Amino acid sequence: MAEQYTYSATGRRKCATARVYLRYPGTGQFTVNARPLDRYFTRETSKMVLLQPLTLTEQVGNFDIVVNVRGGGHTGQAGAIKHGIARALTSANPDFRPILKRAGFLTRDARKKERKKYGQRGARARFQFSKR
Repeated sequence: MAEQYTYSATGRRKCATARVYLRYPGTGQFTVNARPLDRYFTRETSKMVLLQPLTLTEQVGNFDIVVNVRGGGHTGQAGAIKHGIARALTSANPDFRPILKRAGFLTRDARKKERKKYGQRGARARFQFSKR
């Protein structure tokens, strides 16, 4: 039997955190929170987003991917998984780093929801003002 290698990385986006494990050589299995990818993400756009690092480096089907993701919504979780996959691919093969860096997949997207402030209706929205 061929020797197996496992590469792990953490990806984050908004409030979502994803722990990604890549197993090489693999058959292309993709598991998210102990469920197949198609059962966890129903939107095609979410699936497309998280597979972007693999398609860019032409590694689709070469790895078995196991992901544990918590927090946030579906879009944030997909972004966190994308970030984690990109980081794990660079640890698997350092030659992928310039490709993924140029595409912006290794940069942590630090944008988060701004909190609501007291005396206001929302984060930036104010209550209606009337002089009279």
